[in-house]
Amino acid sequence: MYQKDKKYLTLISKFVKSVISTYRMWIMLLLLTYTVSSIQAQTMARPREGDGVSTFLARYGVNTKEGRRAFIRMNKKKLTAKGGLILGRSYCIPTPQEAGLKTTTSQNKTNKANSSITEPLFGKNHEKVSIKSQKLKGACFYLVSGHGGPDPGAIGRAGKHELHEDEYAYDIILRLGKCLLEQGANVHFIIQDEKDGIRDEKYLKGSKRETCMGAPIPLNQTERLQQRCDAVNRLYRKDTKGYRRAIFIHVDSRNRTDRVDVFFYHCTGSRLGRRLAERIRDTFAAKYDVHQPGRGFDGNVSARDLYVLRKTDPPAVFLELGNIQNARDRQRLVLRSNRQALAEWICNGIIKDYQKGN
Repeated sequence: MYQKDKKYLTLISKFVKSVISTYRMWIMLLLLTYTVSSIQAQTMARPREGDGVSTFLARYGVNTKEGRRAFIRMNKKKLTAKGGLILGRSYCIPTPQEAGLKTTTSQNKTNKANSSITEPLFGKNHEKVSIKSQKLKGACFYLVSGHGGPDPGAIGRAGKHELHEDEYAYDIILRLGKCLLEQGANVHFIIQDEKDGIRDEKYLKGSKRETCMGAPIPLNQTERLQQRCDAVNRLYRKDTKGYRRAIFIHVDSRNRTDRVDVFFYHCTGSRLGRRLAERIRDTFAAKYDVHQPGRGFDGNVSARDLYVLRKTDPPAVFLELGNIQNARDRQRLVLRSNRQALAEWICNGIIKDYQKGN
């Protein structure tokens, strides 16, 4: 009897050890999977010559107080004794969440026609967006208004009022974004102002609050342009399918006697960028025939080697909406109805291009 009990105890012991061993193996596999996925999600990058931590992080849109703390914590052993960067070394870049950023993106993947979404960037009077159709279902847009933050861009005057390019470009880009959302698109607003939504005043007050998706906008022009290009490209790499386009909106500054129509640039060699620019231009020409018969429309499409067109990955179009120094062109900007018309006409041109496919 004793021998039989001993045999059973031995079998039970082996079974328990086998269960414990299997359990440990699964725990290790789960931990390994979690570690690998965490590593894959973390962006690694090397600094350029002359980069400090702030400049380096600004390039990736995470140069915030929280972002710098997270960067130092993650890369403590890779920094110099004074906390500097070393050329040739790869550093972990904090995610926007780790940098405490609000990455506002209006997405309409599950909304159907006749439903609605809320976009706080539009302001309290405009934040409710009714989805009118699915004409742009699956399309994704990266909307970038020119200048912002420490740089107001071109400055014009109307009586005692000073007009800043960045304020009018931002208002029109918001209106365009709302039009695109109404047609079922997904929209990323690269330049953001948490206070200034869509505004109906003629003379828009200037500010320096604008950010690049929550990150401060650098004063240096190249860093400023690269920051917004990097933001577009990061989002573009995540949005791997469907019709994807970047839209840049600016206001020109010329001699006050020069009256110009809206004109359009695309990157040299970009077939899809050129096609989009031509569709929007043709839409404007048709609208002018209806609303200003006999006037004609002289806006043109051309290739231009602009920094943001060269450095952004998705097909892109760059719009100049008029001469801020010209009194007649300024009516295109200061009148709320005209700003809305610009946004709607751009949207209509985009829909026509979308119907042509990727």
